[in-house]
Formats: sequence, structure tokens, C-alpha cells
Amino acid sequence: MNQKTRKSNWSWSLDEDGVGWLKLDKQGASTNVLSTEVMADLHDSLGEIEAASPKAVVVLSGKRNGFIAGADIKEFTSLESPEEAFDLVRKGQHVLDRLEALPCPTIALINGFALGGGLELALACRHRISVDDPKTVMGLPEVKLGIHPGFGGTVRSIALVGVFAAMDMMLTGRNIRPRQAYRMGLVDQIVPARHLERAGRMMALSPPSPRRPGLRERLLGLGPVRGLVAKILDKQVGKKARRDHYPAPYAIIDLWRRHGDDPAGMYVAEARSIAQLMCSPTSRSLVRVFLLQDKMKALGAGKKFDFRHVHVVGAGVMGGDIAAWCALRGLSVTLEDRAPEYIGPAIARASKLFKRKLREPRLVQAAMDRLIPDMDGTGVPKADVVIEAIFENAEAKRELYGRLEPRMKPDAVLATNTSSIRLEELCDGLKDPHRLIGLHFFNPVAMMPLVEVIRTAETRDQDLDRGVAFARRIDRLPLPCLSSPGFVVNRVLMPYMMEALVVAQEGVPLPVIDRAARAFGMPMGPVELADTVGLDVAHHVAKILGEAYGFPMPEELERMVERKKLGRKTGEGFYVWKDGKPVKGKSDQPVPPGLADRLLMPMVNEAVAVYRDRVVDDLDLLDAGVIFGTGFAPFRGGPINYARNRGIEEVRRCLADLEKKHGARFRADEGWDQIA
Repeated sequence: MNQKTRKSNWSWSLDEDGVGWLKLDKQGASTNVLSTEVMADLHDSLGEIEAASPKAVVVLSGKRNGFIAGADIKEFTSLESPEEAFDLVRKGQHVLDRLEALPCPTIALINGFALGGGLELALACRHRISVDDPKTVMGLPEVKLGIHPGFGGTVRSIALVGVFAAMDMMLTGRNIRPRQAYRMGLVDQIVPARHLERAGRMMALSPPSPRRPGLRERLLGLGPVRGLVAKILDKQVGKKARRDHYPAPYAIIDLWRRHGDDPAGMYVAEARSIAQLMCSPTSRSLVRVFLLQDKMKALGAGKKFDFRHVHVVGAGVMGGDIAAWCALRGLSVTLEDRAPEYIGPAIARASKLFKRKLREPRLVQAAMDRLIPDMDGTGVPKADVVIEAIFENAEAKRELYGRLEPRMKPDAVLATNTSSIRLEELCDGLKDPHRLIGLHFFNPVAMMPLVEVIRTAETRDQDLDRGVAFARRIDRLPLPCLSSPGFVVNRVLMPYMMEALVVAQEGVPLPVIDRAARAFGMPMGPVELADTVGLDVAHHVAKILGEAYGFPMPEELERMVERKKLGRKTGEGFYVWKDGKPVKGKSDQPVPPGLADRLLMPMVNEAVAVYRDRVVDDLDLLDAGVIFGTGFAPFRGGPINYARNRGIEEVRRCLADLEKKHGARFRADEGWDQIA
């Protein structure tokens, strides 16, 4: 190296061949993000590079874990107006415009990840080389935060890979793996990690022609055709998201529809659009959800426990799927049940999961090898975690623990997946009753990210810490909570489902009830949810919670269970199910006024009761648990956030009106004073 200049976050050097190497290593951070300071440093570095006139510039990361994770999300929360947001975004655009305008070839070396603003920076380079590793991902996930790319990504992605591929990235926010990225033209080359910098040097010295979309893709951008394509995209988005709930994907389409033939105008329009979205209630709530997720992930930080082997007792739907997920995440797992015919279906489901998630046959086989049927419980003595997932019967569980405890390692976690039984009822008879914790997973295990980590008042900190750390080890979000009937999620969810069934008994058609909940923003209506959970499960939990909290038990639910019409699992419940989907028929009846409040207010009110009882003593974590455990409309930021945005006094008035019309079950909880 014959010339070197150092910046606080960016460094650049000029080698003997005249190739410039521009490296980002954000100071004081484990991951590169494009903060305001990082972008300012990049602006200064580009000025020095322009003066040096290198033959080419290679942009790379100084972090081993990846290229750039995107913008600094926390900075979004300080923006007070669309004007302030617009200025911030335009400054970022100008920096990447300057990178794009360098007169020499520019190559981005992508290792680990290039997401959001990170991929936008890579798109501002003429070429991109990615590590050939399934763990490496690229994407434009801004839509998940209620916004869209803002540093020119809406323009450059379409110009590089064409409208359909680019729109798929932006509208879904999904990650792209290296080989797919190469096929679609997002990267020019994929190489093993050890060859990444060598490939960058070779491309810098002999650069290929920049890639351009084919004639078909260019024709799709012409005015009349563009309008037709935009309508198709609108229709596709409309199947999954309402414009009033999630405006960002529609804004992406509108940008291209209006400015697709004017890149310069589209950059400005992109900045205006994202500035408005950044300050919208939807984006504020989705950014809050993102930060809540980070807060839950941090709960396991600094807790050093070595988990290698998990033993699961009970190979039913929950137990089998918990075992499969643990094996997927790299742990050795033994799965115990009474006979092979009980374990076989769980192994078959696991095989499908591994094929879907891992794809490569060698990785699938390795995961299958980690999942071992174990009728005799031989895995118990070597297990670091033993999870009980048998049927909901306290006596049967206690009897099982009596057999497990003497064979377990002294420091192994003993956990139950009970969905509703208090731990105090289960630990009687254990030699060390305080070691039992709850690890309550949700169905389907592979899709639901939350795990309630249950403690009693006597649980030792180290035992709770082990449970939290284990949840993080298998990439789940831990919610520490106090043992109580229904814990958090089922307790909050049950009034919502039961009120829906009371409304149905009053004659409101089931599809209308579900439509009211979806209009509020719930991913699934309460009647469909009851069928999906299983009416026998709903009945069992409702009975326990009814005894504890006085929730109503609709007579029709009891009749359905008696007739063995249990919902999706039996093919018929409140709906008839075909091919895994409910047959709802059409109902032109409008949603009765106030129905959404009648369904959702019991849920919000019960969340306040959970806090008042200190089942969870952190309101942020309470919101996070309800979002990730029930699917509570993410764009509303959780039940407590929703109540605050709507106005606490307004919510209390609404509950008072519902109480007058429908009874004491709507009485505002005493905990509202603490929330206010």
C-alpha cells in the first residue's frame, strides 16, 4: 500500500495497482449500519477518492458478520416532521449519487448480509460480488417498517433486475440468497468467502459491462404498459394488506406508476414518499415492534449456558414440532413417547420442515440425524433441557416429573409446555420444586416466534435465565412471565375468542364476525382462530380461565366439543375445512357498528389486567408478547400502545358503554389507573 487515509467509520487505501479499497467498520458497534455519522464520513471519503482518481474502487465491510444491515432504525424515532425526514433522506441519496457517479468501476463485496440501505449502497456500485453461502442474504425489507427504500433503491433495483423481481423484493421484504441473487442479476458473481477480496481485485482490474435488464423488462416500464402492470401489482398486494393499514407497498407501486420513466423525478418523489411514511402512525408502530423484538432478543444476552442436547417427552403436534425446531437449530434431540406409531408422524413432519427450511439434501440429512426417536427415555441423563409436552393433565405431568427428575443432570432445565396450568400445581412432589419452569411454545412452532418463559415467585434467577437463554439459542423470542392461569397470551386471547362466539349466538354470521376483526387489522378472525387452535383446546383453556377470571363459556362451544367437531383438525368446526382452509361462503350483511370494539376491547382490557397482576411487569414486553403470540395487528404497536394512541379515557368510555349494553365482563380493569 502506498497511500492510506483513515476515517472514524470508513477507511480507504490505494494499492500498487491503483485500486481503491473503501472499508466500513462502524466504530463502537458489532454491525455496520448507515447512521447519519456513517453517511457523513462516506461523503468525506468519496471526496478524497475523487481527488485520488483510482482505477477502480472496491467497497467492503470490516465486520465479519456482514456487509451493512441497513439504516440506523433508532434515528427514525427522533424525526419530528416529514420535512425533517425529507432532508435526512435527500442527504443520504446525494451521498449514494456521488458513489454512483465515480468515473471508475465500483464493486461491492457482500459478505453475510446486505439489507435495506446496505443493499441500496451496493446497488449504487456498478458491480456486486457475493459470498456463496446460504447464510448470506440480500433484501429490501423496509416495507416491514411501514416504509420503502429511500436511498434510491426503488429506482436502482428496477433498473438492474426489472420491475417484477425488484417489486417482489420491495413489496414482500423477503431475503434473497446468493444463488437466486445471481440468477436474477442482483449480483454479478458468487464466490467462496476465502476468494471474495481476490475476486474483487480481479473484477476491478478487468471489469465486465454493467448489467441491464432485457428488452421485455424495459418495455414493461413504458407508460401505458406500466399502468397495467401497476394495477396487477396493486391487486396482488390487496390480497395480503389493506392500504389504510399498510400504505407502504402501495406507495412503492404508485412511485413507479407515476415516475417510472423519469429516474431523476423518482428519486425526489421517493424521498417525499418515505418522509411521509416515516412519520405515519403505521411506521411509528412498526418501528416500535422492531425495537421491541430487539429488546426481547437482548434478554438472553450475556447469559452463557451450553445447550447441546434436548429431550422432549410427548410426540404430539406440539412436542413433535418443538423437537423438530430444536434439531433444525442445530441441537441433538431425543423424542420420547410410548410407541413408534406416536413418534412416526412427528418425524415425518420434521422431514417436511427440514426440506422446506434447509433445501440442501446434506443439511436435511444432518438435521434428521440430530432428531432421534427414544421410546425408553435414554436421552434424559445427558439432556441439558428436558421439555414435557404431554396432554393437559396436572396429575399425569406430576407423575412424569417424578420419573424424570432422579435421572436428570443437576443443572439441566426441567420445563413444561403447559398452555394454562399454573406451575405451582405441577411442582409438588419434585425433590427440587423450584427448578421447574414453563417453556410455552405456540402452534405452529416453526412460525410463531414467541416462547413464554414461566416462573413462580420462588423460581431461582439462574433457572429463569437458563430458560431465557435456551429460547434465544433456538432463535425464539422469550417473554418472562409469572405463573398464573393462562399466563399472558392465552389469558389475553381467550376473551376475544369467547366474545366472538357470544356474538355468533346472538345471530351475527360467522364470516361477518371475522371480517370485523380483520378490518381492525387482526391477521385472522376470532372464529377462524378458534377452529385453527382446535375447539377442544379452546374449550379446555376457556374452562380453566373461566374458573379463574370469570370468562363466559358459550354453550355452542361445549356442544361442538361434545359432537367431536373440533375445527380444522377434524375437518369441521364452526366452519367446514377443505385443503386446510375454511369454507366461509359469502355474506353481504354489513359489519354491525361497534362490533370491532366489542371483540377487541376485552382483549385490550385483559392485557391491562395482566400488567396489574404483574404477570409481566414491563409494558413494552407485554405489547411485544401479545403481538408475537397472538398476531395482534402489528401496525397498531400492541394493545397498550393502541390504547394510548386512541386515548386512555376514550378506551375507558368505550368499555363503560359496552358494559351497559352487554354486562359486567366489559368492566374496565382497575389497572387502567396504572397505565394512565
